[in-house]
Amino acid sequence: MAKEQVEKLRAELMPALQCKYDEFRLLGYEQVTYEKIWECLRQKKWKTLEEKKLYELVSDILSLSIGEYMAFLTMSSYREQHVKADDLQSLVDELL
Repeated sequence: MAKEQVEKLRAELMPALQCKYDEFRLLGYEQVTYEKIWECLRQKKWKTLEEKKLYELVSDILSLSIGEYMAFLTMSSYREQHVKADDLQSLVDELL
């Protein structure tokens, strides 16, 4: 799906994203962001957006649990740390 289409779809889904954002904030998760919720949904629930209907996308947003979201953030953090470790190792190898 083209980037313009994805951005248009995201704008259409913003009311549902706002509801989920507000829900997580009410639960005490102050660091939640729209971008991370969107990224979580794109990676975990929506492998291809073309196959989904709008009502299915809204349902996926509203059914996202805090546990799924936190697991996604944890795994993202581990991946980032692993990439940084690989970059550091390659830098050390270059220096030696």
